[in-house]
Amino acid sequence: MSMERRDLFKLAGVAAAVAVVPAVTGCAAGSSAAPASFIKKASGKSVVIIGGGWGGLTMAKEIRKQDKSIDVTVVEKKDIFMSCPVSNLYLGGLESMTLAQLTHDYYAPAKAHGYTFIQGEVTEINRAGKYINTTSGALSYDILVLSPGIAYDYEKQFPTWDSAKISQVAHACPAALMPGSEHLALKRQLDNMDDGNVIIVPPESGKFRCPPAPYERTAMIANYMKKEGIQGKVIVLDKRPGKFAKAAAFKESWNDAFSDIIDYRGSSKVTDVDTAAKTITYTDGEGKSHTETYQVCSLMPINKCSPVTTMAGIKTNGAGYAAMDGYSFRSASDKNVYVIGDAVGHKIPPSGQTAIWGAKRAAGQIVAQVSGKTADPIAGLPEKAANVCYSMVNGAPEEAIMVTHTFSADASGVLKGKGAVPKPKDGNGKFRSEGVGKALHEWYNGSIREMFS
Repeated sequence: MSMERRDLFKLAGVAAAVAVVPAVTGCAAGSSAAPASFIKKASGKSVVIIGGGWGGLTMAKEIRKQDKSIDVTVVEKKDIFMSCPVSNLYLGGLESMTLAQLTHDYYAPAKAHGYTFIQGEVTEINRAGKYINTTSGALSYDILVLSPGIAYDYEKQFPTWDSAKISQVAHACPAALMPGSEHLALKRQLDNMDDGNVIIVPPESGKFRCPPAPYERTAMIANYMKKEGIQGKVIVLDKRPGKFAKAAAFKESWNDAFSDIIDYRGSSKVTDVDTAAKTITYTDGEGKSHTETYQVCSLMPINKCSPVTTMAGIKTNGAGYAAMDGYSFRSASDKNVYVIGDAVGHKIPPSGQTAIWGAKRAAGQIVAQVSGKTADPIAGLPEKAANVCYSMVNGAPEEAIMVTHTFSADASGVLKGKGAVPKPKDGNGKFRSEGVGKALHEWYNGSIREMFS
């Protein structure tokens, strides 16, 4: 299945639109002297948001919705928005999810909601001077919001691999947890594959973006292979011993729909990948080594906070995520810095809906601070179904499963989520149903309209 021509034109068109915007060169990263000029200076009510993902765009709109006197700027290094949530449907060849539905330009929502969008990469964050430097120029702020997403930590997972090996594996076995070229590369590999195996490797340990994502991808690629008549297996090499997000629901769906295709192998630790030979070596729970050949491989390494969080020099917890000021979304290090999305130190699942929820709460806290007031960080808690996360598990018919989380103020001093995986009324005793599949599309389309319309 090839990429649709209209999708290619959309990507090309947005890239061209971005290319004509003039860039102003900023100061070098780590410079001690203040910039000679600013493309935007703080007005006393200026909020700069680093990161134009689900959290950043939701916050920009929400702040302007609550107080139009606040000047909001979103800085994002990419020139096009692409959604990570529901992207597995595109990888799985579902006709209901095209590349065009996943991608959007940044300028339309900025104009619609009255904030400024600047494409550029952050090169310096100076909290003492309350400014940032970017490849498009310098901006000063009154309040800074960090929503920079994740980075991959191949070095931690594979300490014996050098940088050349990491680069080779990253390109040959796309992780596709950060939207963009990784997804396009993985889709191309699937479109061009012959009979043979697809190997999926979830992050080995720690917190990672969208915990159900590797297992939804497993189902969607199995659906693609079944639809296209490709002979082979989807082999999941998971360090976890069979315990993961929505595990019972996924396993039930795999067994019912793709028992002859999906081969889940828990307690498996990947030790090497030979991209030339297309082989992957791993040890099982008994320490025995095995090697499998593959046609396509998606290796998702351990996740870590974006380097932007480190650049800000704020306090982090033991796992490297931002230490929070109690139950709020403010940094424990700086009253004028807020953190949302994947980077937060709260014990809540990093999903698209969590990013929306957190952005809206943080926006209220920022608006209150700018107005000289104090927002109650535990107002409305505990909140049921604060996070609802859907995963498609079949393509014919389109069936999905879901998990809901109640968020509360935990005694440990952070926000914490407690999840439940319900069986829908139309599921005939199963975790999955067509009704939940429809709800997945309704959630995505509604969320996109909320951010971009």
